[in-house]
Order: sequence, then C-alpha cells, then structure tokens
Amino acid sequence: MSADNGQKLFEEGLFTFPPSKQAKLIPPIVLAYIGDALYEVAVRQYLISKPNLRPHHLHTSATKMVSAKAQSKIVTYLDTFLTEEERDVVRQGRNAKSGSIPKNADVLEYRHATAFEALIGYLYYTKQLERMNELIMLSIQYMDQ
Repeated sequence: MSADNGQKLFEEGLFTFPPSKQAKLIPPIVLAYIGDALYEVAVRQYLISKPNLRPHHLHTSATKMVSAKAQSKIVTYLDTFLTEEERDVVRQGRNAKSGSIPKNADVLEYRHATAFEALIGYLYYTKQLERMNELIMLSIQYMDQ
C-alpha cells in the first residue's frame, strides 16, 4: 500500500462500510459499540509498540486501560478538552440506557464508559479522525502515567 493510499484510508475511515444512518441519527449505544472496538484496537496497538510483548502482560495492561472504570476516569479527565458538540455526545452517551451492567463496574462507571465510547464512535463516523486520534492519545497518555 502506498503512502497516498494509507492517507486516503485514514481520511475515509478504517473500513469501507458506511453506517446505515448519519452519525447524529445513530443511537449512542450503537456509537459506543464501534467506539469501544476502535479504542481497544488503539490501546492494543499502543501496547504492542512497547518492548514488553508477553501475551499475559499485554492482556493485563490492555484490560486496565479499556475497563469501564478506566474509561469513566478518562471521560472525566477529557471534559476540559472537549468542544460543546463533543460534550453533547458525551451527555447523550451517559444518559443512554443499555439494559445491562457488566459485573466489574458500577452503574455510574458504566454510563461514563459508554459516554466515552460513544464519543469515539461519533468522531469516527463523522470522519473527525484526527480529533478522534488526539483524544485517544490523550486518554492513553493519561492512563499510562
């Protein structure tokens, strides 16, 4: 793949499957669904860039950064960096009802984690990929300190 094709792929999104609706019409839980996957891939790629590549270490390190508890802390940390539009997406994600809570998180942590994931998904589907990357990098740096 040439550098031009790589840049084009970055600008268009990782894959060529467009969403069935405009990003503003996609439910926050669905935005969180894709946002969770995107954030986890970024964290895994970050961890693989480090020297310790033992599978158990990668797994435990990733889990600490992608857990609901971690994402709840991240969304609180990021608040001062967000635009009004992004805060609105976070609010909608936080207020979305999913119907289930994971066993390792309380309701508040889970809702904040959903808000963070919805923001990542929204930025992805609105093709604000540089901004998405910027917030993911801030999140990873925050969690890795």
